[in-house]
Amino acid sequence: MSTRTKVAIIGSGNIGTDLMIKVMRTAQHLEMAAMVGIDPDSDGLARARRFGFATTHEGVEGLLALPEFDEIGIVFDATSAKAHERNAARLQPLGKRLIDLTPAAIGPYVVPAVNLDDHLDAPNVNMVTCGGQATIPIVAAVSRIVPVAYAEIVASISSKSAGPGTRANIDEFTETTSAAIVEVGGAERGKAIIILNPAEPPLIMRDTVFALVAADPAVHDQIRASVEKMVADVAAYVPGYRLKQQVQITELPADQPVRTLLAPGASGHPTHQVSVFLEVEGAAHYLPAYAGNLDIMTSAALQVAERIAAAEESAR
Repeated sequence: MSTRTKVAIIGSGNIGTDLMIKVMRTAQHLEMAAMVGIDPDSDGLARARRFGFATTHEGVEGLLALPEFDEIGIVFDATSAKAHERNAARLQPLGKRLIDLTPAAIGPYVVPAVNLDDHLDAPNVNMVTCGGQATIPIVAAVSRIVPVAYAEIVASISSKSAGPGTRANIDEFTETTSAAIVEVGGAERGKAIIILNPAEPPLIMRDTVFALVAADPAVHDQIRASVEKMVADVAAYVPGYRLKQQVQITELPADQPVRTLLAPGASGHPTHQVSVFLEVEGAAHYLPAYAGNLDIMTSAALQVAERIAAAEESAR
């Protein structure tokens, strides 16, 4: 008898469908059980039916009614922030572990390479945002060496890879990512910007991280080494994640007006700016390779579920 943890995915759009295929092809501790949507004609539900999985187009209530529901241990939610609030209210009391791929932020923020070990027992974990998954590890890598007074991230994604959920949650994207830059990344203050690039042919995801630090030149190499190690840690579960160029550390002019960027009451004054340029190429399991923003979310969510399931297997 299989000891793998059975999972359901709510949301039969691009993210949910890519996640389903990742579970099928790459998961070691998970078994796909059910796909849930609200559009009976969605490609995700059609594929799930062809693969032989249980399906419903009646949302979370349809999931609760499936015969397979009792055996499901983990539920991925790839819908929207508002929908996740309703789904969590229905599922958490029933003992299901929830992995939230929306910016709802009901549970703790989790970025696998940074803080997954701290939240393996959480009933509901939040995957922040695609931009957060790509950039917060870098902020954390810098903050492990020197305090980060301010961190700003810019996530540039192909407009074609921004579906209805992304477009409907732009405000939540910026708010959730900014908060996680502080809570998970360790910056005193954070800011997030997302750009939908209409270029043709579509460009792969590009991310820029700027961090203001007070850093003696003696630790500059330590900062670079910390960032490079973190990139390797993320690439272990997102193979298309990479640095575009060497980490840049530049001295701030004495008269640079950065005070307005700092948190109220911030002590000290930054002396250097750390600039990190990244790109994320998707694995093209279901989505095009340029949709690295979606691939990093599904890859990170899969990593969380695999670790949770592995821990539960060890405890059995």
